Amino acid sequence: MRIGILTGGGDVPGLNPCIKAVVNRAAANGWEVIGIRNGWAGLLNYNLDDLEDAAQWVQTLTPTSVRTIDRSGGTHLHTSRTNPARVKPGTMPSFLKDKFEFTVEDKFADATPHVLRVLEHLGIDTLIPIGGDDTLSYGVRMHQEGVRVIAIPKTMDNDVFGTDYCIGFSTAVTRSVEFINALRTPAGSHERLAVIELFGRNSGETALIAAYLADADRALISEVPFDIERVAKFVVEDRRSNPSNYAVVVVSEGASMLGGQVVEYGQEDAYGHKKLGGIGQIVGEALQKLTGIDVVNQQLAYLMRAGAPDSLDRMVATSYGHLAIQQLEKGHDGVMVALQNGVYTTVLVDTCTRGLKRVDVPELYDTESYRPHITHLIGKPMFLY
Repeated sequence: MRIGILTGGGDVPGLNPCIKAVVNRAAANGWEVIGIRNGWAGLLNYNLDDLEDAAQWVQTLTPTSVRTIDRSGGTHLHTSRTNPARVKPGTMPSFLKDKFEFTVEDKFADATPHVLRVLEHLGIDTLIPIGGDDTLSYGVRMHQEGVRVIAIPKTMDNDVFGTDYCIGFSTAVTRSVEFINALRTPAGSHERLAVIELFGRNSGETALIAAYLADADRALISEVPFDIERVAKFVVEDRRSNPSNYAVVVVSEGASMLGGQVVEYGQEDAYGHKKLGGIGQIVGEALQKLTGIDVVNQQLAYLMRAGAPDSLDRMVATSYGHLAIQQLEKGHDGVMVALQNGVYTTVLVDTCTRGLKRVDVPELYDTESYRPHITHLIGKPMFLY
């Protein structure tokens, strides 16, 4: 068997341990693993008429070549947000420009036929895409086209539908808690409000759990629009009741004020998403204006996904890699590996496209006080989902 493996979307800690586990277990079966570089872009840019140039987009992975990659973060295979089914004119490889028509409405072209030809040329029997719901949605397309697919979910937002846990989530929370507590130093020293923005496009789970563990005063999450005047009233009270005379507010990048819009900027990517970020700055400026208190404003951004994985992410990533190969050993495909209620399992590969995974607001969040509020703990898994 020849397996193709790729990582797509944003990098997270844990990708390299997962890749290593796949390679080592596959090698034990005498199977070959081909690493596809830069996510789905590696297959899109593979030029069948120029194999010397095409070689840069793939690499053979062996136990020797991946021996040490688990010791660092990021992804050994590199990544991109490429979607071969929605290629813009500016990102279509020059050797393909005359082979696909762009739709009049949205000016995208579907280069999937080329991807299928590349897979056939490479002799890849099975694809293992590691990614969030965007990356995995194209994995679903590959499955629909007849390619054997075993999907592995990753995203520090932990928002892939069908699994309680995605690679990268624990480390993102760990980093966030560390930095939230570190920022108490300048906030307390200057008796200010600290407004800390975390990644979290549509799901506020990372901000919610980080705020819960760091005991932040308030948490503004993507699922619940907030009243900034009410937040201002709360943080003044929080600051007054703190012996060090400061308060901490954690904000999801996808959060929005009542009647407002999510803060986006830049061009849409191949999955229709613009960049997020800036709501923390807006909240900080509004709080300073409403309260008259100076604000320490910090956007953690890529610091949340930087560096090596923590032990939990290493555990899940390694186990997901082994579980993916175990499925192939049993002759299974068309599945996504997953964790549900703390137990490893699999779901159909298209499960990630069937729904949205969001914070269970009634169970986990107080919409009146803008704070984590865990209604019931009995029966909940370790990460409360």
